[in-house]
Amino acid sequence: MSNISPELQARVKAASAHLHQVREEMGRVIVGQRQLVDRLLVCLVGRGHALLEGLPGLAKTMAINSLGRASKCTFNRIQFTPDLLPGDITGSLIYDPVKGTYTTRQGPIFANLLLADEINRAPAKVQSALLEAMQEQQVTIGDQTYRLPTPFMVLATQNPIEQEGTYPLPEAQMDRFMLKVVVGYPTEAEEKIILDRMATTRPSFSLEPKVTPEEILEMQDLVNQVYVDDTVKNYVIKLVFATRTVENIDKSLKPLIRIGASPRATINLTLAARAWALLEGRAYTTPDDIKAIAPDVLRHRILLTYEAEADQVTTDTIVKTLLSKVAVP
Repeated sequence: MSNISPELQARVKAASAHLHQVREEMGRVIVGQRQLVDRLLVCLVGRGHALLEGLPGLAKTMAINSLGRASKCTFNRIQFTPDLLPGDITGSLIYDPVKGTYTTRQGPIFANLLLADEINRAPAKVQSALLEAMQEQQVTIGDQTYRLPTPFMVLATQNPIEQEGTYPLPEAQMDRFMLKVVVGYPTEAEEKIILDRMATTRPSFSLEPKVTPEEILEMQDLVNQVYVDDTVKNYVIKLVFATRTVENIDKSLKPLIRIGASPRATINLTLAARAWALLEGRAYTTPDDIKAIAPDVLRHRILLTYEAEADQVTTDTIVKTLLSKVAVP
């Protein structure tokens, strides 16, 4: 790209190498799951939030814990349960009967990295307590508004198979997550490594911090300088619009989609592609970047009809079809 300066490309290369160090450090604990780790890094430098969905025991929580230990960011964990209250997340006012005054006790949300473990086990009023924080990076306690630390990132997990005692996330909150990452099983070779590392009464989880909050903020600013050509922007728009006017792409998909992706999908797809390019060491995006990250951006932003659910059609299937049919520049 002739309009990209050598200085910018050098900075992007250095940032990419720095992120690879974080990836390698996390790899001392996390076996395989390269896609999961890369998506966490994309959200970290893309100033987004991630929702991880997978069966129990697939290292979702451990991956997020590892990211916290591989950085110098403050890290808190909230175990979501049906009896959790909004104040347990954001904080509350504590009355002092001696002084007759209220003092503010800040909740665990005041951290750079917040792990919301099994987020779908809490009722809607608790889940919605995260909305203001995820979108505005602030919370309100009493009549005071408090800014959250920067960088700030919510990393949530949920179990897709258990229904009893769970509350599906409302669409408004799902849309706040930049990426929804589906975590799969490891390979046989990877599981052998997991066995060797973890089948002990004293597994080692010590990691060295490889990145500071200040360096993450610099990378977030650098993501904004990654070049996106108009042809790539148009490709993003056509892909998102295809989820809303799917009959123009494939008439057979029309009965399957109830609601298409929102404009937030357009924003997050472009931003995630920029962060992906940075991770790859490039100061410009390509259509391949869009195709690589699109399933994670779109799978939770397309609402299916009852007919699609009855036929066991998934949003991943629809996104794959759209990626194959929308013309690539």
